[in-house]
Amino acid sequence: MAITRIGNPAIADQRGVNFRNIIINGGMDIAQRGTSESGVTASTFVTDRNRFIPVTAGTWTVSQDTDVPTGQGFAKSSKLQCTTANTSLAADSSIVFQQRFEGQNLQYLKKGTANAESLTLSFWIKSTKTGTAVAELVDRDNTRQISKSYTISSANIWEKKTITFAGDTTGTLDNDNARSFDLQLWYVAGTDFSSGTLTTSWNTYSTSVNRAVGVTNFADSTSNIIYITGVQLEAGQVASDFEFLPTDVNEERCRRYFQKSYTRGEYAGTATNSAMITTARLQNTVSNRPTNVFFRPIMRATPTMTIYSVNGTSGRVSDLDTGTSHSRDETANAAVLSSMGMGYLTGVGGLTAGDGMGFHYTADAEL
Repeated sequence: MAITRIGNPAIADQRGVNFRNIIINGGMDIAQRGTSESGVTASTFVTDRNRFIPVTAGTWTVSQDTDVPTGQGFAKSSKLQCTTANTSLAADSSIVFQQRFEGQNLQYLKKGTANAESLTLSFWIKSTKTGTAVAELVDRDNTRQISKSYTISSANIWEKKTITFAGDTTGTLDNDNARSFDLQLWYVAGTDFSSGTLTTSWNTYSTSVNRAVGVTNFADSTSNIIYITGVQLEAGQVASDFEFLPTDVNEERCRRYFQKSYTRGEYAGTATNSAMITTARLQNTVSNRPTNVFFRPIMRATPTMTIYSVNGTSGRVSDLDTGTSHSRDETANAAVLSSMGMGYLTGVGGLTAGDGMGFHYTADAEL
């Protein structure tokens, strides 16, 4: 039986390819570090891969939330809630909601060539405050950027925004695992970033001026709340429907940048659970303790590890032979042999040959 394809096959093939969304976890579904953090005044993660960066711009609570646009297929959003306002911004005040990208994942954009691809950004946003915000693309390898403004027109209503950026024929991206490219959504901009005229064409910048001109101060009231979900950045000049990935695929992509021993729904520093990592019985009393920590998938780079004892104390391990109290916690530091895994602990004291040792860990290889 012959199969008839309706429409333009070239377009269908191009638009149907998996992973067209450059953003990872744009639906805000994965939150390995925790679902809420209060008292935020510096860089942190709301949900995996989505970095929230306030600089002298009040205090915030950031969380994963279930408020989403109706009928669009989303289950989660990132919620940004101002808890201490700043009505008098400093020159360097800023708030950006950011994702960073490896250059090796963006070679198909052909940046720096005559065939450079346009990029289209689409996302859903809901805010208690109306006003102007700015979306910015930043080429970190070549110190270039482009910005476009958009308007939050109605308070407390989910709105979909679509913004297209021209391709950049100047400056190729490095073909490696380092930070090459950023997407930044601006919600506060002091005069260091907002003076002059918004740079809506690709530009080489040596100062921070012109990047976020016209941005409304969304940190001026403790009534201000912003919700974001469905963030998609893709090659071309048309915004396609949001690319929903299976949860296991989405989580696996996030784990390239952050992993933990805790089970889903349990977070670093909390009490023990069934995912506790243990070593074999110690064969000697040396301070370097081999472990069986393997990172799957392979992480972006050698991660920074933090060790937690069974009862959640940072920088400690637990002696598994002391009963349920696990009272013999010892100072420890984690070292990692490679990004593929096989770590070991240094500076572990008090344990003797034959003892069992257990601990939790987080491994961070974010850009």
